[in-house]
Formats: sequence, structure tokens, C-alpha cells
Amino acid sequence: MSAFSFAIHTRDGKARTGTITTPNGTIETPAFSPVGTKANVKGVFPDTLKGLGAQVVLANTYHLYLQPGEEIVKNAGGLAKFMGWNGPTMTDSGGYQVFSLGAAFGRTVSKFVKAEDEVTSAPTVYDEEVATQHGQLAIIDEEGVTFTSHIDGTLHRFTPERSVEIQHALGADMFFAFDECTSATASYEYQKEAMERTHRWAKRSLDAHRRNLEARKSQAIFGIVQGGRYEDLRAESAKEIASLGFDGIGIGGSFSKEDMRGALQAAVEHLPEELPRHFLGIGEPGDVLEGIANGMDLFDCVAPTRIGRHGTIYTMRGPISLVKAEYAADYGPLDPECVVPGTETFTRAYVSHLFRAKEWMGGVIAATHNEGFIVGLVDGARKALQEGRFKEYCDTFRKNYYRN
Repeated sequence: MSAFSFAIHTRDGKARTGTITTPNGTIETPAFSPVGTKANVKGVFPDTLKGLGAQVVLANTYHLYLQPGEEIVKNAGGLAKFMGWNGPTMTDSGGYQVFSLGAAFGRTVSKFVKAEDEVTSAPTVYDEEVATQHGQLAIIDEEGVTFTSHIDGTLHRFTPERSVEIQHALGADMFFAFDECTSATASYEYQKEAMERTHRWAKRSLDAHRRNLEARKSQAIFGIVQGGRYEDLRAESAKEIASLGFDGIGIGGSFSKEDMRGALQAAVEHLPEELPRHFLGIGEPGDVLEGIANGMDLFDCVAPTRIGRHGTIYTMRGPISLVKAEYAADYGPLDPECVVPGTETFTRAYVSHLFRAKEWMGGVIAATHNEGFIVGLVDGARKALQEGRFKEYCDTFRKNYYRN
């Protein structure tokens, strides 16, 4: 019998609160998961994350497979023990990273694109920060993906079965089925082809997990809904993934910003109420609140630490770039309306100085503040749901955060 379960406690429209129970602890939902790509959340110690209120962290299968290798993580006692994290963990399937090696390499194609952007048949998503981390080859076929290592250029192969095998070794409480992550600019025809392949891979991933009786006792597997910006494909994918018997459901792929709500709503309508739902790669504050309003339970994103390392912090009045001259002599707190434990003693002037002086501590402070901000935002949404004031909470936040 699995040690994984999910219970819903309160509802407000589609939004809900709940509890996910895992072998390594519980997660009160909705919840935001900091991303520890290589078994570390960049710039933030595990104990600090706990102090910020983080309940779960997500690591990357592709990166941990290449370095240090899943056997080293397994022999350390699994992902949580390896990285010194006391709590539940998740791993993605590696699909996003593998596919970013292909046709979109060198192109800035992000999680979101504008609706008017050129539509291509590119099957991949490219992130400018990882441009120097990857090789330039990913070949997709029906069985899986062949790709080059960004470390040494060696050739590797991921199939649904291999991805599951690696994630079993990593030992996270929750992990995702292998899928084909497409660009938001991919054509309808390619989105449909990739979606159907994702469905076949989902079945193979689930079968591989079910064959491992020990893993089934301690790990939960989530299927992933694909279909890009197209509502009919999202609905079709949600129905298919929901029918397979996963422990949870992820909404994956990418959208146009304008079409996110419609694509999300089309999927959620067909998802089982009793399963937890994870909105993959979503971390922009307004998008997180939109996801909660539409029934999503979990979120993850690298954005808080990434933008923090480049000098931008979240505030309740919108993001600000501390590298700008206007903050060089600003002796106020990072955000007077959002006190983050561990960063409350620092001023904008001080952190601005650190960035200008190219001191690494600036990125640490900003990343810590940002993780605390997003975790706190979602915690606040959960409390507002419990108290019956979720709409007021969202309206007030959006009015202040997006005032410009």
C-alpha cells in the first residue's frame, strides 16, 4: 500500500485547500515548491528554506542523471538526504531539459510567448539561462529521445522506462512521467502529435512504475497533460491522462500568456477532483494566483532565485531591480510590506552595493527574499481560502503588484 494520499479540506469555487501526505512529511496545499535543479536551490540553504515556510522541493532528473549520477544519490539515501533537506521532495522527468537541446537551441522560447509570435514546428523549449549548459542535439523518436550531454558531449538515451528507473533511484516522494514538452509556438499539428506521443509514454511510465513493487510503496507518480495553447487538445489530454490511474496530475508544456487561462480551464474541467494537481514551471505571482483560482494545488519555478541572482526582487508593489541607480542610497527595507525571515535586516542600498561590487552575497539575499515572497504569497492564499476571503486577497494583491 502506498504511503501517499491527498485530502481536500476547503473549497472556494474551483480553488481548494488540502493536505498531501508523503513518506517524508505532509504538504499543506496550495503550496509553492522551490526548484533545486541539481539538488540545491541556488543561493539558499535547506534550513533557510524551511525557515521561509517551504514544504517541498523539486529537483531535475536530467541534471542529476548526468552529474553526479542516480546511483550516487541512491546510495546517499535518496534525494532528500543527499541534499540535506528534511521534508518531501519531487523530481521532474527530464523532458523539459532534454527537449531544450533540439530545434529551439539558441532561440529565446520561454514558458510563455505572445499570441502573435511566429508559429513554428519546433518541438522544444529554450531557456536563455541554460544556453551554455546544453549540447545541441536531441532526436525524438517513438521510443524516446537521444541527446548529448552539456557537460562533455557524450551521447545518452532517455525512454519512459529509463526516466522512471532514474527517478526510482533518486527516491523523491513524487515524480513525473516522461513527456514531450513542446514550445508554445509549435503548430497545432505538432502539438497534437507530441500530445499523443506523451500519452503513449505516460502509459509506459506508469507500467514501469507499477512493476517496481518497492517504489510503489514509497513514491507517487504524476502524469502530465500537454496540448500547448489549444483548448481542445488540453481537454483531450486531460481526459486521457486522468483515465490512466496516476497518483496526481501535472499541467505541463507552455502557453501563450493570453491563452493560459483558457488552456488551463479546459484541462482542469476533466481532471479527477480527488487527485493533486501540479502546475509545472509556473512562478510569476499573478499566474500562481490564477492557477490556484482554477483548482491547482502545487507550483514550481526557478524564477525566484534566477531573477534574484540578477538583482531583481519581488515586492508587494511589483518587482524592482536593485542594480538601478535609484536604489544606491535607498536605506529602506527590501520590502516594507513583506518581511522575509533572514533578509529583514538588509537595506536596498546595501544589497544594491553588493550587486554593483559583484559580491555573491547580493544574489544570496535576493534569492532568499524572493523564495520567501512567493512561498508567503501562496501561504497567504491558502489562509485566505480557509477564511473565505480568497477573491479579496487576490484582488488586493493584483491591484498593488500590477499598479503600473
